Amino acid sequence: MLIEAVLGDITTQGVDVVVNAANSSLLGGGGVDGAIHAAAGPELLAACRELRRTTLPDGLSVGDAVATPGFRLPARWVVHTVGPNRHRGQTDPVLLASCFARPLELAVGLSASSVAFPAVSAGVYGWAVDDVARVAVGTVRAWQEGTTAPGSGPEGVALVRFVLFSSAALDAFRAELDRA
Repeated sequence: MLIEAVLGDITTQGVDVVVNAANSSLLGGGGVDGAIHAAAGPELLAACRELRRTTLPDGLSVGDAVATPGFRLPARWVVHTVGPNRHRGQTDPVLLASCFARPLELAVGLSASSVAFPAVSAGVYGWAVDDVARVAVGTVRAWQEGTTAPGSGPEGVALVRFVLFSSAALDAFRAELDRA
């Protein structure tokens, strides 16, 4: 499995799965969430409203993930995950790691071979990008080795791409990827 980091716009990635740094309501927001909702079109909001009406009436929990179609995105699927918000006291790196492991587990179930992640919880959720990079890369590598949970592993996922919003974020992720 190839793991890479690029500077770019996650909404333009030609991958099977784009991971959305969503809020628990799943009804759109700012940053990556707002950009993905805008690019995917109103069908994405309708699909998220249906999830809230049926299986997720209380919203999506921090660290969990759920999939919807990608609609107008190049990606076939959007996997929404809710990152921990340091400003609300959510400082457990295990919750952050789950935001990278759960989407990979769902990607396997979707028969996806490529997944693009943003820097979940960096930015307005208050996590330092260096910490996010360390947790994200470590989690993906552990998942690749099949050590994150029984039955997990990289079945069929050939590419994990971190799509970063700034040069500083790109540098942080590349530094982690360069570590042995």
